[in-house]
Amino acid sequence: MNKPVLTRRAFLGGLAAGTLVVACRSSGPPKMAKGDTTEFSPDIFLTIAPDGTVTIVTHRSEMGTGVRTALPMVVADELGADWDRVSLEQAIGDERYGSQNTDGSRSVRRFYERMQVAGATARTMLERAAAKQWGVEPKECTTRDHAVLHSASNRSLDFKDLVASAATLDVPTREEFEFRPSSEYRYIGKKDVPMADLDAIITGKAIYGIDVRREGMLYAVVARSPVHAAPLESFDSEDAKAVPGVVDVVEIPAFKPPHAFQPLGGVAVLANSTAAAIRGRRALKIVWGKSANDSYDSEVYHKELVKSSHERGKLFRNVGDVYTEFQYAAGDPDFDIVEADYYVPHHAQAPMEPPCAAAQVQGNTCEAWAATQNPQASQGAVAQALGIEEKDVTVNVTLLGGGFGRKSKPDYVAEAAVLSRAMGGRPVHVTWTREDDIQHGYYHTVANVHMRAVVDSQGSPRAWLQRSAFPSLFSTFDVDQKYGSDLEVGLGFTDVPWNVKHLRVENCRADSHVRIGWLRSVSHIYHALAICSFADELAHRAKREPLEYLLELIGPDRLLDLEGLEYPNHKEPLDRYPFDTARLRDVTERVAKLSTWRDYNKDLPRGEGWGIACHRCFLSYVASVVKVEVSKDGELRIPKVYTVIDAGRVIQPDYVRNQMEGATAFAASLAVHGEITAKNGSIVQSNFDDYEVSRMSDAPREVEVEIVKSDGLPAGVGEVGVPPFAPALCNAIFAATGKRIRRLPIKQHDLSWS
Repeated sequence: MNKPVLTRRAFLGGLAAGTLVVACRSSGPPKMAKGDTTEFSPDIFLTIAPDGTVTIVTHRSEMGTGVRTALPMVVADELGADWDRVSLEQAIGDERYGSQNTDGSRSVRRFYERMQVAGATARTMLERAAAKQWGVEPKECTTRDHAVLHSASNRSLDFKDLVASAATLDVPTREEFEFRPSSEYRYIGKKDVPMADLDAIITGKAIYGIDVRREGMLYAVVARSPVHAAPLESFDSEDAKAVPGVVDVVEIPAFKPPHAFQPLGGVAVLANSTAAAIRGRRALKIVWGKSANDSYDSEVYHKELVKSSHERGKLFRNVGDVYTEFQYAAGDPDFDIVEADYYVPHHAQAPMEPPCAAAQVQGNTCEAWAATQNPQASQGAVAQALGIEEKDVTVNVTLLGGGFGRKSKPDYVAEAAVLSRAMGGRPVHVTWTREDDIQHGYYHTVANVHMRAVVDSQGSPRAWLQRSAFPSLFSTFDVDQKYGSDLEVGLGFTDVPWNVKHLRVENCRADSHVRIGWLRSVSHIYHALAICSFADELAHRAKREPLEYLLELIGPDRLLDLEGLEYPNHKEPLDRYPFDTARLRDVTERVAKLSTWRDYNKDLPRGEGWGIACHRCFLSYVASVVKVEVSKDGELRIPKVYTVIDAGRVIQPDYVRNQMEGATAFAASLAVHGEITAKNGSIVQSNFDDYEVSRMSDAPREVEVEIVKSDGLPAGVGEVGVPPFAPALCNAIFAATGKRIRRLPIKQHDLSWS
């Protein structure tokens, strides 16, 4: 944990010793006057040492996605480096690196070109240094295998032989170089480069947040109110302090609305070990006060959401005149009105490594070590909690034992900092137990989606209305937020791709009673469930083949007109990332071929069924086919899942395949088992015995993934495989049993048949 980080001071010293450091800003490479090292940007991504070792700073958090390796692969390819001579350096939290929030499936999408710039800038400088030494034109030189080559004279120079001279050159502007053609890539999309730290991970030597140790460290757990926002009235710590190993008991002040990333507040027990701290917490006597959330009850709230979504809501997208079509259809025997509601409960991220962090406060500075997806947010949360400047907070990023969005919220890092200050500057390690994580988290929102359509005599929709009602994740930051944000409604809802003449998208009011946060694939979970399930319902109602019906809904190849919508495209320009229905159709047809869906027929044995769904999320296109077997007594098995993804250019196919397989297991847990409920304001679930995840016995047995080859702009991957799984699964269950699942989790339903 004491590995040095490249600082400005170290950089200047290294340059004097002959070290070449190349940096780039988000707007492109910096300019540097010859001999003027002060104009090198502190936003440093690439270092070439005197021995030729290339060190690439990786500024995103590694939690199993491979991003810590993938982005440096882009740099190495553009540079022409030998991967065996590349070293990776984990960045501390620092705004100079641009966004470090590793979520939203945007690491590669947002930083692919930036990493190209870093590698190409260094390559250009090395080529110029070699050309000057040989007396040739730089355009005659190229790099490969960690050397600059001049093919005309069959000469080459290793990177290490050019470091000193290259460091004296001007940094080229972006206009002065071109990126390599993909035909010259050695790594991107072609070579399965093992994840960094893989050996350490599989041998148990890797350092995660839970493993951080500092001299003199205390270990803490915190007792928090069972009902959100209930104040602490009193506590008795005498018995807790009598527990062997307990050092002290400290009150953490309650948050001030909005809670954002502040600590929840409560009573912390600090000890010489986490086990002793847990025993001490059990001995606490605490009295909590009343809260406005005392009456929160999941069943009651479900009814409130249904009622809200059945009333007109806030308009987000309108094509044609849906309500007029409903009026006409009500009196026309040639048309029918079909409607359905789909419900998804709260979920917890429940990463295998629960939230944990260590911190040490010294005067007006703080250093933290955290399993965090967002070190910059951790800086801000710690600074706010301590009343110090963000620049005086250093956040070191460890490996993460899972994240799924929970570790983007750094309340646990702030807790460690507050407790370190309370203990006179001793380092403090805070661990959330599994019960803490499930009962006091930032929950994925509960949602009800109301779908309604006018269908003609062929069963095809003429008008399509969809309304969602859910407490917004932005209620975490604004207590007055009562409607879904443009971001949330834009995640797979405003951009419904169906070729329907009349279309309307609304969002309805919902109050929040717990902390709401994002979870892997966010709003796409309930939006995809509703849209893709309703499409399947309409197909079966019309006695149409589901795949054929789905392709008809997608309609002719076109670019969706999404102009004027606030957040339908993950804030990416439509000219760079248009919604191309041809690509959605392509993955749908590909997954049908991959699964041999064309051989699907209605004569399958009772209890066996296939389901299909397609979706665009995080700018990628994905389709899934799920096969199920349901026994007469209702036991569900998922023998095979097929998924096709078009994510544009892929850096490491094996990482993408891993993410699709992992997303399937994750989605199966949510769809079959996942449910967080509240009773009398308190969360009912507490551990994996009542907040279940898929076990080997009921997880999908086999997942087959096809990655569409593309030179298009890179899009999202990590969250993309989740949304289509649940509707495909529910559609398959209907095909097998005739029972339609409109409310998750599936475990609540009797699937038996005779």
